[in-house]
Formats: sequence, structure tokens, C-alpha cells
Amino acid sequence: MQKIITLVVMILLSNPIFSQEKLEEVKIVKKQKGIQKSFTVTGNTTLITSKELLKAACCNLAESFETNPSIDVSFSDALTGTKQIKMLGLTSPYLMITEENIPSVRGASQAYGLSFTPGTWVESIQITKGAGSVVNGYESISGQINTELLKPINDIPFFLNAYGSTDSRFELNTHFNKKISDKWSSSLFLHGNTRVAKNDMNNDGFLDNPLAKQINILNRYQYYDAERGWVSFVNFRYMNDKKQTGELDFDPDSDKGTTNYWGSEINTERLDVSTKVGYVFPEMPYQSIGFQNAFNSHNQQSYFGLNQYNIKQSSYYSNLIFNSIINNTMNKFAAGLNFSYDKYQEFVNVNDHSRTDNSVGAFFEYTYDNGGDFSVILGGRVDNHNRLGTFITPRLHLRYNPWEKGVLRFSAGRGKRSANIFAENQQLFASSRTFDVLDTNGKIYGLNPEIAWNYGLSFAQNFLLFGKSADIGFDFYRTDFQNQVVVDVLQSPQQVLFYNLNGNSVANSLQLEFNYEFFKHFNLRSAYKFYDVRTDYLSGNYQKPLQAKHRFFGNLEYETHIGEKGKQWKFDYTFNWIGEQRLPNTANNPINDRLPEFSPSYSLMNAQITRTFSSSFEMYVGGENIGNYKQEKAILGSDTPFGSTFDTSIAYAPVFGQMYYAGLRFKIK
Repeated sequence: MQKIITLVVMILLSNPIFSQEKLEEVKIVKKQKGIQKSFTVTGNTTLITSKELLKAACCNLAESFETNPSIDVSFSDALTGTKQIKMLGLTSPYLMITEENIPSVRGASQAYGLSFTPGTWVESIQITKGAGSVVNGYESISGQINTELLKPINDIPFFLNAYGSTDSRFELNTHFNKKISDKWSSSLFLHGNTRVAKNDMNNDGFLDNPLAKQINILNRYQYYDAERGWVSFVNFRYMNDKKQTGELDFDPDSDKGTTNYWGSEINTERLDVSTKVGYVFPEMPYQSIGFQNAFNSHNQQSYFGLNQYNIKQSSYYSNLIFNSIINNTMNKFAAGLNFSYDKYQEFVNVNDHSRTDNSVGAFFEYTYDNGGDFSVILGGRVDNHNRLGTFITPRLHLRYNPWEKGVLRFSAGRGKRSANIFAENQQLFASSRTFDVLDTNGKIYGLNPEIAWNYGLSFAQNFLLFGKSADIGFDFYRTDFQNQVVVDVLQSPQQVLFYNLNGNSVANSLQLEFNYEFFKHFNLRSAYKFYDVRTDYLSGNYQKPLQAKHRFFGNLEYETHIGEKGKQWKFDYTFNWIGEQRLPNTANNPINDRLPEFSPSYSLMNAQITRTFSSSFEMYVGGENIGNYKQEKAILGSDTPFGSTFDTSIAYAPVFGQMYYAGLRFKIK
């Protein structure tokens, strides 16, 4: 076969029409998968491409993981409609979330930050399970999610996406791209969304989703000089997001700060400026140096009934990275320095919790890759933090291919972080609970930093089943906390306690995957997930609340053959089964405001149909929660929202019910 291909190429090149003057480009086209996993990358990394992001409405980053089995998506509460993500059984604060390898969702933005990046801006997402790279910092415990935005040098001149849904949410995205010169390109991204109508599908007198408005603007510039080895990015971004929720009759102009009606407003203004400069040595393409800088100001002014929460975070981040080799390209290394600064102005009612954090660190990461069946990454960093002290962060990743199309991976590493207890648990403000910190000797709210070790083992195998492509895989990860800030909602329904771990806290995660191509363009993706997440609370050792032990995920996708002028149909169906979850303690409440110890299991179904009319225009319709499953009692004490049993934070299932949407995409290439 190889000889035939070589002969054909020689015949073609000998033809005058393929002379050097005529031949400009030869393309080998391969159908791109929406989710890609490599057998040669050392870490357990999954790549979500732009194709996968189009399989759902994907209005923002939090909604970009609905068709991915590695990430669990759920609602954080029964009011704000905010979706939170979990990986390896742990919530997003234990993930390092970066945008083009610059930390993005952290600190003040933990609760709502994933909803501040529109899905149409995203080029791809890399999900790494377990200990991440030391190059990106010391905070990662359960993994890293890195988002790559569309690059000006590759983007099309114009893109338009319009979206509307039955929950009265409307969105508009426009992208403008211009080549300024042979080396400079610029993109302007404009995003706006709003929800204009009040919905109360469960008839409890409260909005199921907030009234909302968001304006989001990003202007980015890219410089690229291939001959001299320079590439750089400059980004300017402004975002203004407003949410109003609460009782249907709540009017903020007359009812704010009163007990007339219960209501809440969350207003966030954010400004980001970032730069990246990279240089590849022309005579040594394996050697490069990069310098990243980012400044952001995040200002949230909010209240939840009579609880007021305001936080402003001003941050600066800088990272200098040098990449080269040792003797040959099988031995590579990355070394560098980074600096971070965070100024928090934080007020919980009248209590001032303002603080300033800063750290400086140095890292070194060695990579050995024999270009075949084995690779290893060994990294370490030393950091000095004004509150966390001086500490070392080791990380290890191993890959071994025991046979063809099979890969075995192992990882281990340590992570350390400050728990921002109020910013990360804002859903609890919309309740009658009091916030009590039991420890006072630590340097962050009186608490000690969180420290955890993560260990992981994974295996994947590709094979043919009935002549069709298939693959299976499993991964097991264990996170073992040396210290954790325990958020205790099991002691009393009128209280949330924060204290340092006294005992054990572990998160064990097992995932089994099976993927199969039934026939051309018709694919199945499935996964079973088991989570054993247990912590020693004051009242005993319990499974973590609102975390299902068992989950099942299934996705079916089908595409028709691309017809005349690019016409095509695309179908996508996603099924999730979520097992029972331990619920916070409500035993001391009156009977009408009590919940069982565990929630019932339930299923969710999402689907989307896309019709492509040409390479420039397509329309899509879809539905979420098609089975119309709704949590029976989403808000406790809804009849007396200023009473002692009011709680909107115990959300184990959707509140709104089924939702349908439609949209269109238009491009000028």
C-alpha cells in the first residue's frame, strides 16, 4: 500500500500542473472528533474542540461540559440558575481554571465566574485530571481546565450567533476580525444576554431563574512574525453582569432592605487586561521564552434578603517561562518564576474581612519522552506566600504504552490553597443560616490553608468491535486532604460551620468509559462514575452532601453526509442518571420544612438538532431536561422567607423543568 501511495505522489508531482509555480498547498483532511484523547500525551488530558461545543446551546463556559463525561454539571442553588462544575467528586475551587494558561476563575469569581466567558469565544478546552503542571501554579488539587480563545490570526472576518429559549433568555454574539498588517491581527467580541420574564414553574412564589442582563466585550490583538520567532497577544476586556431574583412581587426600588418581599441582586463589574509575549529561537526551535502578565478588577455588590455581601478583588499575575532541552529533544525542561498579588475588599454585612495576599515562586519541570512508548514529567516548585508560608509543591506524571493503541498513566502531586469561604459558598447567604467560624488561629478567616495529595491511575485501549472503532478506559483518582476547611451543613439547619479538618477527608473517584462507532457518523459515548467522598464532621464521618455516589452518562451523535453546498443534518442526544445524594440536615425543622436524609435518584435528557444550509449559515433547535424532572421542594420555608427555616441552597435537581431553545449561526469567511 505504501508503494502505491508513493508512486501516485511521484506521478502527480511529475505532471506540469503540479509544478512549483502552481502548487501552493496540499491538504490531508481527516474528520475531527469533538472530544479528543491522545495516546502520546503524558498527562490524562481531554481536548474539547469547537465542534463539540456546537453540540449544545453552550451559552457560557459553565454550560460547555454538558456532553463531556469527565465533568459533572449541576445547579448551585434554587434561585440564581448558576451551574457549578465538579471533577473527581470535588467542586470547582479545587480545580485550577485558566484562560490561555493564565488563572481566571478564582477568589471572588468562584461562584459565577464560569458564566462570564461566552461559549462562542472558545476555540478549545483542555481538561487534565489529577495533579496539574507546576508551571501553572500550586493551587490545583483535582485537576486543571484551560480554555483557549479564538485566535485573531485564524479567525473569520465576521460571526453572528443568536439564541432564544422558553425560559425567556436571549443572547447575541458577534465577532469581528481584521488583519491589520502582515503581522498584526485584531478581533472584537461582543456578547449580550438578558432574561426578561418572570418564571415560577413550581408555584412556590419565587423566580426559578433570575432576571438578568450581561454585556461582555473583548478586544484582542495578535502579533506573529514566524521568521523572527515572535508571537504576542494583548487583551482588553470589560464585563457587566446584573441578576435579580427572589419572590415574584419583589421590587428592588421599594423592597430592598425591608421584609416586604424577599429579594436579591447580584451586580458584578469586571475589567481584565492581559499580555503574552513569546520568542522561539530561530536557530533552536526547541528553545523558547515566554512572559505572561494579567491584571483584573472584579467588583461584586450583592445582597440576599437582609444579608449583604460585597467583594472587590484586584489582582496581578506574572509568569516567566523558559523552555529548552538537555543534550537532545528526548530530554526537555521548563523553568521560570511567577508572582501573584490579590487585594480583597470583602464585607459580610458589617464585618470587614479585607486582606492582601501575595506570593512569589520558582519552578522547574523535566520531561523525558523517548518518542515511543514511555514518557515522564517530574516537576517541583518553591513558593513563598505571605499567609501560607514557604512550601514545596512536587508533581509527577508517567505514561507507558504496553502495546499498540493502549496507554497506561499514573500521576501524583500536592496542592495548597486558601479557602475563600464566603465567595465560594455564596448560595448559603440565601438562607436563614448563621455563618460561624470555629477556628481563629489561622491566617485566612482564622483558618489554615487547605493541603491535599492527589494520586491517579488510568488506562485506555482502542480496538475494533464488529469491524467498527471502539475504545474502553478507566481511571481511578484519590484525593487525600492533610487539611481541609470543612463546610458543615449537617450540624444544624440554622447554621453553617467552618472549621479546620480534624480527622480524615478523602475523595475517591472511579470512571469507566465505553465509546463505539455503530456506523459511519453515528457514535456512542458512555461512562459510569462512582464517587466516595467522605469527611470527618463534628457529628461523625459522612458522605459529602449534594454529591451523588453513582452517575451514568450517555451521548449519541449522528451526522448525515455533507450534501450539495454544504447542507447537512446533525443530531445529538445526552442522557444523565444521577443517583441519590445525602442532603443537609433539616431534622430540627417543622415537618413541612424537612427533607429526607437522601434525595431520590433521577434522570435528565438533553437533545439538539442542527441544520446546516451552507458553510456560512446554520440553525439549531434543542431541549434541556426534556423529561421535565423538577425538584419537589426546592426552597424550604418559602411561605416565610424571613423565618428560621428559609433555605434555597439545597438544590439537588433542576427547578425550572423542561426548557427548549432555538438559534442560528452566520459566518462571513
